[in-house]
Amino acid sequence: MRSINYKLMGERIRRQRELLGLTREQLAEKLEVSTKFCSDIELGVKGMSLSTLVKMSDILCMNIDYILLGEQEDKAELDTLISLYRRCPSKHKMNFITIIRAFTDSVSDK
Repeated sequence: MRSINYKLMGERIRRQRELLGLTREQLAEKLEVSTKFCSDIELGVKGMSLSTLVKMSDILCMNIDYILLGEQEDKAELDTLISLYRRCPSKHKMNFITIIRAFTDSVSDK
């Protein structure tokens, strides 16, 4: 039986929050919890309720399995990319795609 490592779970949450450009205060506000509680989650000091976990998953565009167990990392990365794309104003979405394509072309082995 697998167990949840709260410290690693908190690290995954913090990394994703930072990737999305959210402060701890902004995340706390969206979750409707205190900033201290968010800090405790990220440090692995506290767990969270199922309803908070579901909200966290939605806000951070993270799969619940990945939050809890670190599984499906590729999907989590894809979810991050999709979330960033969705945050772009419509008139800039093609720029987003162009930048990602240019970056990928510059680092890929051809």
